[in-house]
Amino acid sequence: MPRPLIGITTYVEESTRYGVWDLPTSLVPTGYCELVQAAGGAAVLLPPDEPGSAAEVLSRVDGLVVAGGPDVDPVHYGAARDPRTGAPATVRDHWELALVNAALEADVPVLGICRGMQALNVALGGTLIQHIDGHVDTPGVMSWHPVRPVPGTRYADLVPEEAQVPTYHHQAVERLGHGLVVSAHALDGTVEAIELPDPARWVLGVQWHPERDKDTRVMASLIEAATARSAVPVA
Repeated sequence: MPRPLIGITTYVEESTRYGVWDLPTSLVPTGYCELVQAAGGAAVLLPPDEPGSAAEVLSRVDGLVVAGGPDVDPVHYGAARDPRTGAPATVRDHWELALVNAALEADVPVLGICRGMQALNVALGGTLIQHIDGHVDTPGVMSWHPVRPVPGTRYADLVPEEAQVPTYHHQAVERLGHGLVVSAHALDGTVEAIELPDPARWVLGVQWHPERDKDTRVMASLIEAATARSAVPVA
């Protein structure tokens, strides 16, 4: 049986230098692809496209990973911009919110990572805290801290113990989106994972960066759900 195809959203940089070139680039850190592959999937990148094409694009993949990156524009959750919120990533916001909504509509398994978790929350009507301290120690360097699973959640079933995770963020979930529950916290109470509790749907967001770790349990569960979905005959 072929490996499930997992779409990964990309960063978008106006200027990226490689070799003799300095050009606008859609890219993703290799760790995302390696994590998908280590867990048994095949990775494909989903650079920004017209939001109206999200459903068509998702029809070609078995699962979706919404990658980390810049802050979600607070206009999408009706908040005034905090001075510490990053510059808008307008094209990426519209594309990824459309992808999340299309995935939820089609029951495509979804894993949101850092910004991706925040986009999942916003897509479902939630809001974000625009700045917290203590989750970035040194610019450009991942911090590690423990997260505690919430018993009875999908995440707790996958990772039942308190786990050290690599993290790099200054925003966090404030009000939960419709239907979401918290499935892990940091020791300071920050929401570190959210999910839809419906056992028939695989929708999970983590605030940390599993692509910077060796633990494949969360990604392996996404791959399992994507494999099961791809095996169901299309009516």
